[in-house]
Amino acid sequence: MSAPARQMFGALALAVACVGSALGVVYSSHACRTYYATLQTLESERWAAQEDYSRLLLQESTLASPHRIVSIATEQLGMRVPGVGADRVVVQ
Repeated sequence: MSAPARQMFGALALAVACVGSALGVVYSSHACRTYYATLQTLESERWAAQEDYSRLLLQESTLASPHRIVSIATEQLGMRVPGVGADRVVVQ
């Protein structure tokens, strides 16, 4: 191979390497932005789920409050608190 042909081949190889490297940078930048957008979407969904969970915990604690339980038991079910003399000890 002659010297000018070798230089031409070297220049062509460098040009192909530069174009390949540039395409790789473009691809990795695009993939990074896509993954970051997906991460943002998932984080917003996580925050919404956390808000729902917090609301459900608050609702559960409201529904299970002792005052509410006693109120429902006495008003709707007709239950009453047993007197002190109503306790019995069973011996086996």
